[in-house]
Amino acid sequence: GHFSLAKLLKVRVEVFSLGFPPKLISKKVGDTDYRLSVIPLGGYVKLLGENPNDEVPPELLPYSFLHRPLWHRALIVLAGPAFNFIFAVVALCAVFAVSGLPYLNTEVGRVVENSPAQRAGLQAGDVILKVNGASVSRWEELALRIRQQAGKTVTLTVKRGDRVMEVNLTPEERESKDLFGQTRKYYQIGVAASERLITEPVGLSRALEEGLTVSLRIAALTLQSIYKLITREISTDTLGGPIMIAQVAGKQAEQGLSSLIQFMAILSVNLTLLNLLPIPVLDGGHLLFLFLEAVLGRPLALKHREVAQAVGLMLILVLMLMVFYNDIMRLFAPSQ
Repeated sequence: GHFSLAKLLKVRVEVFSLGFPPKLISKKVGDTDYRLSVIPLGGYVKLLGENPNDEVPPELLPYSFLHRPLWHRALIVLAGPAFNFIFAVVALCAVFAVSGLPYLNTEVGRVVENSPAQRAGLQAGDVILKVNGASVSRWEELALRIRQQAGKTVTLTVKRGDRVMEVNLTPEERESKDLFGQTRKYYQIGVAASERLITEPVGLSRALEEGLTVSLRIAALTLQSIYKLITREISTDTLGGPIMIAQVAGKQAEQGLSSLIQFMAILSVNLTLLNLLPIPVLDGGHLLFLFLEAVLGRPLALKHREVAQAVGLMLILVLMLMVFYNDIMRLFAPSQ
């Protein structure tokens, strides 16, 4: 993203690296040194004149990052996170266009003992067609309608084999864990979905729409996770690093290319938001400096930037140590 927009705006790119130093191999093409580096945690670009201490020859000033208008610099910084997000949308769009939209139907996979569903006579294999006369075809839609009743008696239209029947039951408030592992109380009837996914064939425009919708949903969950980590509602033990990512990617690859691409899309959305955090050394930190420059009418003093970047680098190093520690502890943790 940074590389493409810098080239488009005619800012000289001195280094384009896949991975972080030390470098393994490099080849200079034109004005750019293309590198493959050791640490596989993304990559970076080095632009001419991006560091205030850099000496830029007068004839190269038109190609220098710091000598460009503020909005040019902001666009170049934003291009990296934007590219990650666009990749996620396009990747999900491709999966949905080829494989269809996956969803769980309303077939009951399991009935919880001593639950309203068991007392009403529901069985595994039953398909719930309606809730209070309103048709439902997806499990998430069924769960939402049950919760909306808030403990009131509901009438379910159920298909069992060739027979369609109605049952009345009253949802009960029970504890269950949400996506973040936190215990919540929900009104439930005591059924679990079957694990069979249904796929709905869709055209390209619908696939693109769903790709964007799912990417935004992932972004919202990521922001919630960041907030809950900061407020210590969830433990930092849940954080994972390169080892965990590689393990999950391997498992997804075993399930097929579609699963792997979806995992890569989730990872890209996460990287988008993490990179936009207002921490110096991240793109969000650079954008913060540019915002302050716009407000003050001048760049932030170099010594203040250097102190902020040192603090930001320290935070990133602490975070890296934390996720590596978590990864190693998971490797040696006894199997459950």
